[in-house]
Amino acid sequence: MKKKKQHFLENKTFSHLFQPTFEEVREGYALKGKWHTYFKNNHPIVLELGCGKGEYTVGLAQKYPHKNFIGLDQKGARLWRGGKTVQELQIPNAAFIRSSGEFLEYLFDREELSAIWITFPEPHPQQAKAKKRFTSPQFNQRFKNILKKEGIIHLKTDNPEFYNFTLESIEASGHLLLAKYDNLYAENPHEEVQEIQTYYEKIWLREGRTIKYLRYQLNPHFFEGRYQITTDLNTQNYHKKPQHRD
Repeated sequence: MKKKKQHFLENKTFSHLFQPTFEEVREGYALKGKWHTYFKNNHPIVLELGCGKGEYTVGLAQKYPHKNFIGLDQKGARLWRGGKTVQELQIPNAAFIRSSGEFLEYLFDREELSAIWITFPEPHPQQAKAKKRFTSPQFNQRFKNILKKEGIIHLKTDNPEFYNFTLESIEASGHLLLAKYDNLYAENPHEEVQEIQTYYEKIWLREGRTIKYLRYQLNPHFFEGRYQITTDLNTQNYHKKPQHRD
């Protein structure tokens, strides 16, 4: 517990780790639509949603210096590792946000992101929590409000139910499935997605679990019509929720 508290204190010293309060998010986050000013360039911005320790944010930032990468997670203890690595290696094109995925539309502006990576997300197996799944129709609506029309969504998971749920959601909504691998390493597609492995992925591979991967683009018709934020932070439900969960 002592080390955890030290990590939380150190998180506050990282200039590349942002921890907006609920009020800052709801009232208009200062960097929404202006992330290029933080990175000091107009390079494409890629989000890792539910980034955990930030292995993909860090790894992709190192591989693609002409793109900017932002990892988002609600757990400060997880983010510390990514934040510390970025500091130690002085990676200029990587940053982190401690916040909820439900607040995406308040953190990023329309067409601000060029791609989204979802790496081993919480599967939320209960049907009552299906809308919390990062590839649910509710989240795809959020993605529509922050992703470029040609933007790509990547999913990497060990959970077959979540993987199949995503495939069904893609088909039902008319999204464009670009690639799918039911057994990523056995099929050996020579994808860059094999080059970076998360902490938990390495454990699961040792346990013999099958890793699945797919990528898709949103149905072009999703982008038609008026821009409207889908998540209302003025409802009582959100007032009761803490912004940061340790």
